[in-house]
Amino acid sequence: VLDKPNAVLGLPTGSSPLLTYQELVRLNHDGVIDFSQVTTYNLDEYMGLDGTHPQSYRRFMNENLFDQINIKPENTHVPSGIGDGAANARDYEAAINAAGGIDLHFMGVGRNGHIGFNEPDEYFSKGTHCVNLTESTIEANKRFFASEDEVPRRAYSMGIHTIMTAKKVLVVASGEDKAWAIRESCFGPVTPKVPGSILQLHNDAIVIADAAALSLCGDFL
Repeated sequence: VLDKPNAVLGLPTGSSPLLTYQELVRLNHDGVIDFSQVTTYNLDEYMGLDGTHPQSYRRFMNENLFDQINIKPENTHVPSGIGDGAANARDYEAAINAAGGIDLHFMGVGRNGHIGFNEPDEYFSKGTHCVNLTESTIEANKRFFASEDEVPRRAYSMGIHTIMTAKKVLVVASGEDKAWAIRESCFGPVTPKVPGSILQLHNDAIVIADAAALSLCGDFL
């Protein structure tokens, strides 16, 4: 944002980015970073949840970042979880393309190697699409809901192709529960069974991880 005030950012939700968002809020309040010209596109949203639902990703972004910085609400975009899913996905993809693509895509990685909600599969998805969430993802996300039964089983996610066309990708990971995903994403074979592994083929991808998340990578570092 300092280099390009009108940057287009790809953003994630979940626990991985929270400390980063807190720091961005602080830097904005201190006058270091100005978000007034920035445009954002989030990775994903649960199917069936509108933006007012307490566990929707739109609500998460508003509470943890957007409402605390000087970004224009109309410049923030999260996939719609309601309505015509196919049309919403097409419109979301068209909006990203119209914005000129994503300059920096910030994201975490799931325990099973998913990026966004692109779950392990037999092929890499392309554009924004609907996905069926795996049991491991549902298990990881149930802590945000009153019960596991309330966790949506489907979601909309930006596709692998869209992520890979970002000019720069930044992945953050912490904790031993991400160790397998980081090892396989960074040093394993490139396979749709570990979606994060595709980032090995990106021209400008950076991974920032703590010692626990890197604990299975000793033979490669």
